[in-house]
Amino acid sequence: MMMRILLCLLLIAVNFQTNAADKNSSGGFIDVNVYPYLSDVDSDNTVTFNIGAKLQNRFSYFGLTNFGNEKGEAALADLNTFYTEQNVRWQISEKSPIDLTLQMNFRSGEDNDRHRLGFRWRVNDTQIFNSVFKAINLSWSVNFHLKQFDSASEDVWQMEHVFRMTFPSINNRLYLAGFIDHTFNENLSDNIPKSPMVGELQLGYRVVENLFFIIEYRVNEYRRSDVNNMAVGLEYLIKW
Repeated sequence: MMMRILLCLLLIAVNFQTNAADKNSSGGFIDVNVYPYLSDVDSDNTVTFNIGAKLQNRFSYFGLTNFGNEKGEAALADLNTFYTEQNVRWQISEKSPIDLTLQMNFRSGEDNDRHRLGFRWRVNDTQIFNSVFKAINLSWSVNFHLKQFDSASEDVWQMEHVFRMTFPSINNRLYLAGFIDHTFNENLSDNIPKSPMVGELQLGYRVVENLFFIIEYRVNEYRRSDVNNMAVGLEYLIKW
């Protein structure tokens, strides 16, 4: 089961890289992350597949898909749960750091899909901040998901931070990246915060060519217990 999924993901990656030579994409990446070790929560995601691409007419795309195990199963034993985010973004002008965004979420189970409209601010691409962020090799964006469409009746919205930092003066094989999703006005049980956060902090080290060793610290406040988790694994990255 596991080998079949990984083989399919790698075939998709190779196909994307081959097709990227045409004019539809001016750059992008694909990475596959595999986590054979989880410290506390064995039902957390053990395989993650990411893809991003710059498209024509100031459009861009980013998608992620997480695969996880049934609770109580060993890591990578049987991937039978999934969560995916599909993002389409449109830069409002050639030099603007603002993108209009559409995010579509799909996951295992029934009546739990979710779609959002909003805008993204690429802070490091903002003129007054650009030189500072470039000097410290940091990129940071904030996505304001202002309108949410799902089965929930409350007026829920989300703020999503995404960042990546490299350290060329220390070691050009090293990077630090992550995200924080902060949701507001969600009507949850008493054991879950009113404004829950989900986040990941990933430290990666390039071992050879496109292969990285990765360690992730994860926080998921939607869980009533075991909010924190640690994952260790490998990442394979393709860029074009």
